[in-house]
Amino acid sequence: MLTNGLERGFTDITLTLLRNPKVGKDKMGWYIYTLSENAKVYFDTFYRFLENTEVKCLRELKDLEDKINSTSEEHGETLSYYRARKIIVEQIVKHLYLCYTDSKNLSSIMTPWCFGTVVLEKIEIYRDRISKGLVQDRNIPEYPYYVLQYIDEIYKKSLLELFGFPEKALSMRWQYSELLKRYSKVLSNVTNSLQSVLTMIKSQGI
Repeated sequence: MLTNGLERGFTDITLTLLRNPKVGKDKMGWYIYTLSENAKVYFDTFYRFLENTEVKCLRELKDLEDKINSTSEEHGETLSYYRARKIIVEQIVKHLYLCYTDSKNLSSIMTPWCFGTVVLEKIEIYRDRISKGLVQDRNIPEYPYYVLQYIDEIYKKSLLELFGFPEKALSMRWQYSELLKRYSKVLSNVTNSLQSVLTMIKSQGI
């Protein structure tokens, strides 16, 4: 259970009722061969990782709140750093809660390193939305330039610190991203080809 009372999405009861060839149980507990990596991950181990990460993140958020409240607006760059760091930590917590409570999608169970790469890409997406003015975030001042700059500078290092990962942990995500890009391109080409065929058929009245 998380500190706010949220409970695990997949429990012993739900896993007992679940019929999925990728899910099994041995003397160490329930496990799954993950959908993205085909790696063996124990549910208890992953949930415990999320619980420990939540504690670290909440402690970090409390510290950042105190620093922001005690820092004068005259120190704009310092405040921008604290706000950027706070945005990063809040994004971790947001996606941590989503994975922890998900009771329907087995894809929410993954290795800690894979979870790190997922959050990394979510932060990049969120950062881009902020830059386009698509996000209402109380951490964003009227002129968000320095906050965005600090996000760019520190988000990878912040993730490594909070997750307790080595630097190489986040490098794997490029392989997944590249595979997804190639897969998307293939699907796009197939869709375009089918559309061309359908258009030709329609124009010839076939």
